[in-house]
Amino acid sequence: MPEYEKHLYMIVFPINALVASQLDPEKFGEHYTLGSAKHFSGKVIFAEIDINFRNPYFEIDEYLKLTVPHEDGLPKKTKFICSYNVLEHVDLKAIQKLFLVTTNGKVLPIEPAEYTAYNQPGLIRIYQEVAPLETLVASTLDQREFGKFITSQKAKGAPKICFTQIEFDIEKFLESNKNKEIFNIELPSVNPYRFYDCIMVLKNNPEKLTKTISLGSLLRDISYKFLRHGFWFAAGNELKFFPMPSVADLENKYFYWWKFVR
Repeated sequence: MPEYEKHLYMIVFPINALVASQLDPEKFGEHYTLGSAKHFSGKVIFAEIDINFRNPYFEIDEYLKLTVPHEDGLPKKTKFICSYNVLEHVDLKAIQKLFLVTTNGKVLPIEPAEYTAYNQPGLIRIYQEVAPLETLVASTLDQREFGKFITSQKAKGAPKICFTQIEFDIEKFLESNKNKEIFNIELPSVNPYRFYDCIMVLKNNPEKLTKTISLGSLLRDISYKFLRHGFWFAAGNELKFFPMPSVADLENKYFYWWKFVR
């Protein structure tokens, strides 16, 4: 019987689940998007978790014991450990690498990096919460403060959060719809009038820090190329950042991924 390395993967989109697998990240992403009808048709985002990570909430050792090759010698592709309250019980330090998967199974690996950017205070940004929430939010908070704010809110937050920022020119939107009866917006499934109202509330009320634009996730319909900076995992003051590669790197190092998302 062949030996395969075991992996722990945390899916953050389209669901939040902890999975054991004998597939490497590239094969896992391909399998999850294309290899099994019971899984998912569409883009997938997942992270590799330190194989030595343990939390009493998860029965990791028991499921790793069950993650063995099939009788025909093929590797065990997925063994779901948990599919509820997963990110809340994963240490951010245990998240080793993030993977973005296209709808046709191409996988982009992203290494973590220190988030050192200086952020203009008060600028309105559009954040897409990825897991465990899926809210689209307009906020005057920068990425560091947004992560702290959301993970300290009981009513509309979560103890830990994964989120990204949507690349969108708000001022261009306002100018292009000025004095028009029918608004248009280049964001799929977003009500332009609701979007406009949220922006105006933030502009006219400096004490207001966030406004919910919609409860559904744009990630199902929007291209990866519209994501700004990368992905953040936050838990209070703790922040883990996975930066999107530059366009030059995408074109030169990851061409076979990039050509399917443009």
